[in-house]
Amino acid sequence: MLTYDIVATNQVSWNTEVERMEFLKKIGMPVVEWTYCEDIGAAIDASHDLMSRRHDMPLEVDGVVIKINDMLLAADLGVVGKDPRGAIAYKFPAVEVTTQLLDIGVNVGRTGVLTPYAILEPVEIGGVIVKQATLHNFDYIKDKDIRIADRVLVKRAGDVIPYIIGPVVDVRSGEEEIYSPPGKCPVCSTEVEHIEGEVAWYCVNAACPAQVIRNIEHFVSRGAMDIVGLGIKIVEQLVDAGLVMDVADLYTLSRPELLSLEGFAEKKVDNLLAAIEASKAQSLNRLLSALGIRGVGDVGAVDLARHYGSLERISSVSVAELLDIDGVGPNIAQAVVDWFNTESNQVVLQKLKAAGVWPVSEISIADPGAELILNGQTFVITGTLPNLSRTAVKELIEQNGGRVIGSVSKKTSYLVLGENPGSKLEKATSLGVPVLDEVGLQKLIE
Repeated sequence: MLTYDIVATNQVSWNTEVERMEFLKKIGMPVVEWTYCEDIGAAIDASHDLMSRRHDMPLEVDGVVIKINDMLLAADLGVVGKDPRGAIAYKFPAVEVTTQLLDIGVNVGRTGVLTPYAILEPVEIGGVIVKQATLHNFDYIKDKDIRIADRVLVKRAGDVIPYIIGPVVDVRSGEEEIYSPPGKCPVCSTEVEHIEGEVAWYCVNAACPAQVIRNIEHFVSRGAMDIVGLGIKIVEQLVDAGLVMDVADLYTLSRPELLSLEGFAEKKVDNLLAAIEASKAQSLNRLLSALGIRGVGDVGAVDLARHYGSLERISSVSVAELLDIDGVGPNIAQAVVDWFNTESNQVVLQKLKAAGVWPVSEISIADPGAELILNGQTFVITGTLPNLSRTAVKELIEQNGGRVIGSVSKKTSYLVLGENPGSKLEKATSLGVPVLDEVGLQKLIE
């Protein structure tokens, strides 16, 4: 362990960094190697000297920090985010080595993105044995002309994440194999999808085993179906036990099944089943967001729910129809159509419907003559409201056609005000933006 700073003390004060470091040495603390430089040029020279000696040092070093010696001046300069203006990190170039590329594997992420990775002849980089490295995406492999059995140049980005820089072409033997992206998901064998103009390749099967745990984790999360008590560890336990194979299986879990699992007592089971049952009342946009359709986040889910009002309607729309919605581009439109046209996803939807998880908006823009009361209006929420959470208020506004934004401007229709508001109230007052409390919002909607 080496020390480089004293966070707080009421015993001693210093005016310079040199004085502070000398004090640390004086009281017997092991300190980092440091030197005082007259100007920035000398500091850069000292950094280069340390860089030339990095491999001879008894610990791994990935750079130096250059600080202003005058601590009062450094304090006056302030900070940007959490970074002080009086100090700057000077990173050393990452160590580069060569090794053999034995093969190329493919991982499948939660959203179905296929990501290639290099399987390497083990090699040491900066004191770490590296056996695998990222290849970023399939275009990267093609652009760099990386082939299986190539001798490749490897380094660790930020001295942490190993990745392939490129092949050493001069030593090729002619036995190297040109790589082609897989036509099917390496896990579930579903045909993969590649949208023209996008880098990523996708498995669109929501029931793909590689995606199921992360899909369920997302489905139950606070911003989606908000099933309290169902964390990643329990999700893994349910999947490993074969009780849950997709998100819809959560709604068929029984008390005896859960009680048979390790760590599940009666109260825990009752609480979990109650939370699952309560989630059936979530809104259509929450369910759409929870399903993890590529490109459809919270805002996109609200737009789809508001426009079509039901999963039946959304599942039958065309790309052309979706493109009529503001904010929906061709890639998202195609992703929505592909998701609803995938057979395994249709199975999940039918299971959800059978379990009673089938929210429908009372009114949608797609209905002839439909008019939502808050259409075209924008809201900002500040402070703590007496009865509704901020999430509940946001959903109430969005379900009635309004939009919730983060900051007040002249275009803001209303500021929704709770207790202990921040600076947003002052700005709303100065701009003449109308202010509503929780009751006022309810009356506006009614």
